[in-house]
Amino acid sequence: MLTIYGVYRSRASRNFWLLNEIDMPFDHVPVIQGYRLPDPEAENAPFNTLSPGFLSISPAGAVPVLKDGDFVLSESLAMNLYVARKAGGPLAPADARENALMEQWALYGVTAIEAHALAIMYAHAEGRAKSPEGEAEIAAEVARLRRPLGVLNSHLREHGHMVGGRFTVADINMAEILRYAQAEPGLLSGYPEIESWLAACHARPAFKAMWERRLAEPA
Repeated sequence: MLTIYGVYRSRASRNFWLLNEIDMPFDHVPVIQGYRLPDPEAENAPFNTLSPGFLSISPAGAVPVLKDGDFVLSESLAMNLYVARKAGGPLAPADARENALMEQWALYGVTAIEAHALAIMYAHAEGRAKSPEGEAEIAAEVARLRRPLGVLNSHLREHGHMVGGRFTVADINMAEILRYAQAEPGLLSGYPEIESWLAACHARPAFKAMWERRLAEPA
């Protein structure tokens, strides 16, 4: 059985969403991010990314991590692609070309979109969005997103989904990256195909089940 190390309030949300979609059983070992704790190395600190037991599994000290027997894999997008291929079915790539396209879009999302979307989310979460500095930072990140969001909007207009004309793991991976950009009101309304596709992704019962568990965790 697969084991997922991490918490719902992390990039592990992508993995939990996929596992809900395919109804695959798994073990969950909660591992909180060390930076969220006042003293992650304290004797009574909860199991976290700086705990020796976790570092023995993941020397990078980051969640999520997947274990499948003696196989260990990190990086949430790679984990999702591995799990989808292992499970098979409609969410997995149907052939080598679809597999390559799913990898392409995962790499595009993480290199062209995620860092800018995260910067916007943090500006809002940290209360900087309404300061002159925060407004300037968000405006710069929105400008950097214009081209990749335009590419994605055109792709969805033509194909409806990321790969294969159907909902797949590629949609989960990209939707979880784009979720960060929703922190900026009105940003995605400029990209109507993205906005409607993302709303449909978030309406899926498997996403809602993941999100409910995420909200139940301490912030």
